[in-house]
Amino acid sequence: MITIQELLFNRGLDQSAKIKLVRHKDSRTDIYSLYRTDRAAFLAYQNSQTKDIFNSVDYIVSFVGEEGLLSRFIGVYKVTDKLFSASGRFEYQMEEVAGFEDLKERVIIRWENAISWHQWIKNEMEVIEIHPGLHYKQFTDYSDFILNFDELKEIVTRQYSDWKKMLSATKGIYLINDTKTGKLYVGSAYGENGIWGRWCDYVSTNGHGNNKMLKELITNDPTHGNHFQFSVLMLLPRTITNDEAIKKETLFKRKLGTNSFGLNDN
Repeated sequence: MITIQELLFNRGLDQSAKIKLVRHKDSRTDIYSLYRTDRAAFLAYQNSQTKDIFNSVDYIVSFVGEEGLLSRFIGVYKVTDKLFSASGRFEYQMEEVAGFEDLKERVIIRWENAISWHQWIKNEMEVIEIHPGLHYKQFTDYSDFILNFDELKEIVTRQYSDWKKMLSATKGIYLINDTKTGKLYVGSAYGENGIWGRWCDYVSTNGHGNNKMLKELITNDPTHGNHFQFSVLMLLPRTITNDEAIKKETLFKRKLGTNSFGLNDN
């Protein structure tokens, strides 16, 4: 199960801040249509309250209520100021927080308590659906994943904190499978930033990571990297020397025959 908390915190929302989840639904107004067609009117609706419900709140995570308990995510807002108006309402000043654009309007959650339309973020809520265009894959274990190149690019580009933390924490031997040709490439990651740092190189070079045979493939066809799949073969201790890591890499090349039949040239 993926929760909205995981998605937000993975994109940098401050876990130590005071945060409320807010679900807008009004029988008198089509809130989603208001949000889509008149953003200023929507913000005026959101920022004006009869009670001081955002007292001492740093951020609100905003949703539009849909059928039943379904709720559509529409943004994160930082509360910057509060006034008490002559009309007896609390008027909050808010600014939208960048970094969550890929989630907006695409993520649907189940609101856990229909009675309470504003709740503290500690109340976990399950993500029911992520509309096409967002392909988030949560990190679970080093041996439990095979990433295609598009997934790796998204993880690196968006700096997903769970993947960055775990892949930076260890060095290792990794495998690239070229699904178009069936050929394999074995590599080792022994730099300061571990597997994360090495795989970032592949993203920044469109898939080849400055490896000779992979570079030839990408030069001949710039889209060929889309056929690559990345996985971890073996974890190495942080204290391993470069020479020791290369010896392990060489062993896997021999086991898989990647020098003779694959994409390794040494």
